[in-house]
Amino acid sequence: MKTYGAVLLAALLLTGCGPDDDTIFFDGQFYRAKAKKDGERHQFRATARPVSASIEGAREAARYEAITYCVVNYGSSDIIWETDPDVPAEELQVADDTLTLTGSCPL
Repeated sequence: MKTYGAVLLAALLLTGCGPDDDTIFFDGQFYRAKAKKDGERHQFRATARPVSASIEGAREAARYEAITYCVVNYGSSDIIWETDPDVPAEELQVADDTLTLTGSCPL
């Protein structure tokens, strides 16, 4: 019985050592991305960094977070973009290696 407990404990500890199965990669990179309320609850600001890894990956990571924010809070993936993620890369809001998208979830 002690051996079974030790094996189970070792398996549980090793499970925490591997890569996170929930990690999502965009353009082959991992981005620190998040979306949060920006003023009223339906308005959000989504960020992704480092943009220097890939502007396209950062764009999609921020878009993903924005969509997730609206789905979780309003049950819909519809977004009214203030800062459109589909503009040419040179028109995106980038500062300090961080891309910022803003918009709102339709009420």
